[in-house]
Amino acid sequence: MFKKLFLPLLILTAACASCNKKGANDILFSLQQNDTLGINFINQLNDQDRTNVFTFRNYYNGGGVAIGDINNDGLNDVYLTSNQGGNKLYLNKGNWKFEDITDKAGVKGTKYWSTGVTMVDINGDGWLDIYVCHSGNIIDRKGNELFINQHNGTFTEEAEKYGLVDNGLSTQAIFFDYDNDNDLDCFVLNNSFKPIGAFDFSKNLRAVVDTLGGARLYRNDGGHFTNVTQQAGIFSSDIGFGLGVSVADLNNDGYPDIYVSNDFFERDYLYINQKNGTFKEDVQYEMGHLSLASMGSDIADINNDGHPDIFTTEMLPEGDKRLKQMTSFESFDVIKLKQNDGYFNQYMQNCLQLNNGDGSFSEIAFSAGVAATDWSWGALFFDMDNDGWKDIFVSNGIYKDLTDQDYIEFLGNRESMDKIAEKRSFDYKEFSNKMISTPTVNYAFFNNRNLTFTNKAKEFGLDKPSFSNGAAYGDLDGDGDNDLIVNNVNSPLFIYKNNANKLGNNYIQLKLTGSSANTFGVGTTVKAFSKDKSVVYYHQPTRGFESSTSPNLLTIGLGKVNVLDSLQVIWPGGKYQVIKNVKANKVYSYKAADATAQYNYDLPSASTLFTETASTLFDNVPMHVEDHFIDFDNERLMLQMLSTENPYMAKGDINGDGLDDFYFGGSKDTPAAIYIQQQNGRFKRYIPEDFEKQVYLENAGAVFGDFDGDGDQDLIVAVGGNADEPGDPIYLPRFFENDGKGNLHRNPQKSIRLSVNASVIVAADYDKDGHLDLFLGGRSVPKTYGEAPQSFVLHNDGKGNFTDVSAKVFGADNKLGMVTAAQWADLDNNGYPDLVVAGNWMGIKVYKNNKGSFTEDKQLDNYKGWWSALQVADINADGKLDIVAGNIGQNIKFKASATQPMKLYVKDFDNNGTKECITSMYKNDSIAYVFHMKPDLVGQMPLLKKKYLKYADYAGKPFDQVFDADALKGAEVHEMNYLSSAVFIAGAGGKFNVKPLPYNAQLSNVGTILIDDIDNSGKPSIILGGNFYGFKPEVGRLDASYGQIYKYTDKGFTYLPPSKTGIKLTGQIRSSLMIKNRQQQKYYLFGVNDDKLKAYKLR
Repeated sequence: MFKKLFLPLLILTAACASCNKKGANDILFSLQQNDTLGINFINQLNDQDRTNVFTFRNYYNGGGVAIGDINNDGLNDVYLTSNQGGNKLYLNKGNWKFEDITDKAGVKGTKYWSTGVTMVDINGDGWLDIYVCHSGNIIDRKGNELFINQHNGTFTEEAEKYGLVDNGLSTQAIFFDYDNDNDLDCFVLNNSFKPIGAFDFSKNLRAVVDTLGGARLYRNDGGHFTNVTQQAGIFSSDIGFGLGVSVADLNNDGYPDIYVSNDFFERDYLYINQKNGTFKEDVQYEMGHLSLASMGSDIADINNDGHPDIFTTEMLPEGDKRLKQMTSFESFDVIKLKQNDGYFNQYMQNCLQLNNGDGSFSEIAFSAGVAATDWSWGALFFDMDNDGWKDIFVSNGIYKDLTDQDYIEFLGNRESMDKIAEKRSFDYKEFSNKMISTPTVNYAFFNNRNLTFTNKAKEFGLDKPSFSNGAAYGDLDGDGDNDLIVNNVNSPLFIYKNNANKLGNNYIQLKLTGSSANTFGVGTTVKAFSKDKSVVYYHQPTRGFESSTSPNLLTIGLGKVNVLDSLQVIWPGGKYQVIKNVKANKVYSYKAADATAQYNYDLPSASTLFTETASTLFDNVPMHVEDHFIDFDNERLMLQMLSTENPYMAKGDINGDGLDDFYFGGSKDTPAAIYIQQQNGRFKRYIPEDFEKQVYLENAGAVFGDFDGDGDQDLIVAVGGNADEPGDPIYLPRFFENDGKGNLHRNPQKSIRLSVNASVIVAADYDKDGHLDLFLGGRSVPKTYGEAPQSFVLHNDGKGNFTDVSAKVFGADNKLGMVTAAQWADLDNNGYPDLVVAGNWMGIKVYKNNKGSFTEDKQLDNYKGWWSALQVADINADGKLDIVAGNIGQNIKFKASATQPMKLYVKDFDNNGTKECITSMYKNDSIAYVFHMKPDLVGQMPLLKKKYLKYADYAGKPFDQVFDADALKGAEVHEMNYLSSAVFIAGAGGKFNVKPLPYNAQLSNVGTILIDDIDNSGKPSIILGGNFYGFKPEVGRLDASYGQIYKYTDKGFTYLPPSKTGIKLTGQIRSSLMIKNRQQQKYYLFGVNDDKLKAYKLR
């Protein structure tokens, strides 16, 4: 939840204190009538002077659900928590009839503001107990409750006896055996009571222990729990705003790990079990970014690869209206400050962390289609239809629209504050009544079995608008599928009967009996095998938000499989058993005592194709240092930084010794350098004096070649960076002349007199006169994002003097677009190099060279993308050159297609002498909207302020209502309709056939492409590097790539993951080279923005 809301609320509170998968006709879930079930429960909130949304920020967080068999009769019972009323326990009588036994059982509770609940056999007697967390106003805080099952339908409260009262504002507790000693330990998740406005973000308090805030880890010492939080390495500070906690064995080492999702500014925690009673918090080393205001969470294997994945919910709305009315994104500056202060990379979106199996995760929520679900709480992975693939349920809604931007402006306006000041108090009801209340639908994401999901809440019967919070699943009627219960604020709970048993999918159900005090086998891993397919389940009942599923029964969907080849049951501690030929649609019981074999946990293979070798090549590994320029300060409507595209690299032989040397580009205030290879294969850094003199400019592309015909290699460096004024001489390319001894000096007489904010410079002798000519690609017109800059073809007279012959190649218009990459290559095999150019908001342009005369081949111009890399090579070894092109990928907020393209309009819309760039994008409702948020649009174009005084006036307005046809007249228009990185395979007659690269290549942008035959097969492999962090915060960040290698075969592309290759390209990979030493050993170099160069060699 947002800090912006709570600054006005802080003032109000102070004032108050001073005074006192399926067919359309198949409904998968049927909503039951609660009255007929015997369940009458509403989590009703009644505003009170002491407890309301202005005095307690988690007022609308809601209550939880626990499902489990408390009397061991084989039927799952239900416990529900209420914030202000009494909690309820309902006994399942069978046939969808329940009895309220709360008072008889003695589990109503005497404490205020119940939140999370878990059913657990805490004392190992084989009967489920109930642990209830409590929160609320700090004044009313009384501790958590533990109801011990007396085996006769009654319970006694014994939290103090067991040492589990806890004194924090608790959200949830999770029980698991973290030390594998056969009893269940307890992790209590608390939420700090301190006001958000009271924190100084620059003083990171994460390591400072607070007795009320943060989390607590309690070790089970023979039935009494001991607080081991600090010695175990668990953070327990007052910036711990815990809302979700999940446990699973994330690295497959036999020990459970912990994921904690934190609200507000604090980052999430990923605790990796060190197998010695301690944990290492590792989130910033294993993940690229997190949800900003993380809510609920869950862990499960979504793609059946054996590695558990992580899902967290946040508050990003899907539709345009709620997005623009409810949402305020932090500025790029604020995000950078928080990153520098240790809060890591957090963005407003749900996060789906795909486990790569090597200790890293790739965040894929946008690609998967699950990034935006509005104000979301519970996150539950479960197989809704028993097809063998886990789906996702998201509970949704907040009773009052706390982040309505018009309401926040009302809270902060002078009139409201003056009114409070006059009365020295405020009527909280008056202010609360002005808040809008908007029920929202829950989400049911059907697993498409390809790491994408489709929201089928409507088709599944789960789309009733509500204010839903805690949710849990379990088989309530014994028909082999998981039913669903959802706790709502101020309305009856939802109880859904699952009708998957009518779809013909099979299942098995397992009753697990663990060792010693872990009677229900919590932490057991079950693997089901059928032919070449498998599904993995980790038995951890506590999931989602404030809720827990049945510990008694584990349901595993099998799809159409009638008999499993085998079933592995791996118990905590590593004992396991294998059961063969397991028939479907039955309930099986397994005991840990029957397991005798010891499971051999998979560890990452030590043998990989490549080994990291940077330290063996350099005394000091080349380091790129980014400057502090922020493009958005000049152009608030542009969506990406253009100033962070270094380091560029180029290969050459500067001293003529036959060894590969290379150029490594610098940023402003950091000089570029030449790395000269020595006879022993190591590199010596050489910084020419003229490089030092040019330290004030941003190097862009560079190219080595004998440009002046004297037999040695000179260097030409293009200049970019987007920071200086258009036309500034700083953008002139630099010609560094080689004196024949390997020394470079700038020759101003041979400088190219073209001021171009450039991105690329490549050389070829296009007219076969024996002299290297140039293509110089324009990246942008500084301070006018979107306006197409000029690009140039330059003819060399043989002495290093260049003449602009662009018209000969491009005709009258050399404004090709915002170029990012180019290559000369003889595509048609006529002996003359053709020119291939790509860039942002443009297609791939091909200029065919017929003996120095050019014609444009437009067949790839319609693939308009956010291209950022190019390589031309014969990928399929058929003798024809193909084009490999790196794009922005599919794992981003952008959506574009041939029928619904994104568009960029550039024009001086308000006639103030400055051009603006306006972006439009279609949403899921097939309507195009302005991409920009109201503050940015109105801030850039004040004339719109009167038209859109309120956020509600702007939110949900289609693009053509904001900018009509008259407003768009004369605008320069660019579009984007293709986002995938792809290979364009050359076919007969010069035609290209597009083949998108596989899924993994689309999880981030591709910033560089390296092509080489790494296995001497005669067919080259494609090596990709990517990631880009410099987007506006509302776009997000691309960081899911760790580098990929693909081999093209007759059956398509074969993906080699980092765990097999040994190449792990973290960071923003901008450039790449393959170089050889004197023994012809190949080295693969990768330039990383604001980081050290990475280098690998084949083993």
